[in-house]
Amino acid sequence: MKKVNIGGVPEHFNLAWYLTLKNGEYKTEDINLRWHDYYGGTGDMCQGLRSGDIDIAVILTEGIVKDIIAGNPSKIVQTFVQTPLIWGIHVDAKSPFKTIEDIKGKNAAISRYGSGSHLMAYINAKNNGWDLEQDLRFEVVKNLDNAIKTLQGGKADYFMWEKFTTKPIVDDGVFRRIGNCPSPWPCFVIAVSNDFIDNHKDDLETILRIINETTREFKYIPSIDKTIAIRYEQDINDVQEWLSLTEWSQELIDEPTLDMVQKELYNLSIIPEVLPYDQLTYSI
Repeated sequence: MKKVNIGGVPEHFNLAWYLTLKNGEYKTEDINLRWHDYYGGTGDMCQGLRSGDIDIAVILTEGIVKDIIAGNPSKIVQTFVQTPLIWGIHVDAKSPFKTIEDIKGKNAAISRYGSGSHLMAYINAKNNGWDLEQDLRFEVVKNLDNAIKTLQGGKADYFMWEKFTTKPIVDDGVFRRIGNCPSPWPCFVIAVSNDFIDNHKDDLETILRIINETTREFKYIPSIDKTIAIRYEQDINDVQEWLSLTEWSQELIDEPTLDMVQKELYNLSIIPEVLPYDQLTYSI
């Protein structure tokens, strides 16, 4: 049985993977797919792909594009979630900050450089007309738990993370959300190491077929809203809102969209060059 390592954030977006694993769907195809939670997010997964700790990553679009251009030997093989990620902009509940303008020039907590929380801080700054050199400062916190401690301790002033994941923390009075910043592109893609593509293409095709069969029907799974609410400790009304806003994909990200992602990152000086479509993607 072929062992395959896959990584992703332990959030509701990836429940479809958990369900297919629980059902043993990969093992029936002689594939031992092992899921690894990456609490450190995108930057941590990029390192996992580079080191060979994982073969596949379910990862933020902007993060993997940046890292492939920086030399990560991987390719995007499919969009996983077509809709944008809604990033909540959070401050400590006891902080004096009330508006996005209040955090201009303040310290942003980020999971690591190159992560989604890092890159989206630039998008937010651009959206609000800030000086990208003068008005952005960063404090690396690695994960959500440390972000809470860092904001409470005053070492950082705001933190951007997916709105619905942090909603329970807002409801508990730990964070206060002062705004939202949707990503300008599909939020999650599936990236695979070049080595795995070259040597295990049939296994990759099988894995994608199984997960795509589940995501096509995901919203129609009986009581899926209750399952998500319980597993991820979220209010069922928030889950139902999230389900109404989220669309999965079974297709490879298209060239115009990927060009737009690259041009946005290039204009923000996050990437040094724009690569051809076929250097970033692989069509199964």
